[in-house]
Amino acid sequence: MLEIVSNSVWFMDALRAARALDLPAWCIGAGALRNLVWDTLHGHAQPSALSDIDLAWFDASHSAPQCDRDLQRRLPRLSIAPWEVTNQAHVHRWFEGHFGHAVAPLASLHEAVASWPEFATSVGVWLDARDDLRLITPYGLDDLLGMVVRRNPARVDVATYRMRTTQKRYAERWPRVRVFDA
Repeated sequence: MLEIVSNSVWFMDALRAARALDLPAWCIGAGALRNLVWDTLHGHAQPSALSDIDLAWFDASHSAPQCDRDLQRRLPRLSIAPWEVTNQAHVHRWFEGHFGHAVAPLASLHEAVASWPEFATSVGVWLDARDDLRLITPYGLDDLLGMVVRRNPARVDVATYRMRTTQKRYAERWPRVRVFDA
């Protein structure tokens, strides 16, 4: 998986840009990483459509909305997709309004990645100061590399999962993907 990331010019550019923000704990993951891996495993010559590049970070001492917007403005424009910067320490504040149920605050970036909607997208990658790629893989890489979509029950209910799988059109975009019902 690290070879796929290191061979992607756009993803490595995104990692370098994110690292330049000098955040205490961060990663790029979710859909951007999933798309990169599944596009590569399917032999797609061009990256598939990507709604955003998720830059997740964690620092409870910063106020999320304004700080996230400020960080987003500091990032360079990439041709692949716009940035979505989110301080995971404050996700619980908007979660109930967005998904319809309250959740406890997260304690770390690792815990945040472990709460993402599907196991295949519960993976993050970051670039350290020595240019080494580092992974956050609370559930391993089997679903991502095996092209399996399964609901992560940590925070996503069955209805939301089903809505996501319909909207994301996984099997249509990547024919070898297997989507499991919740």
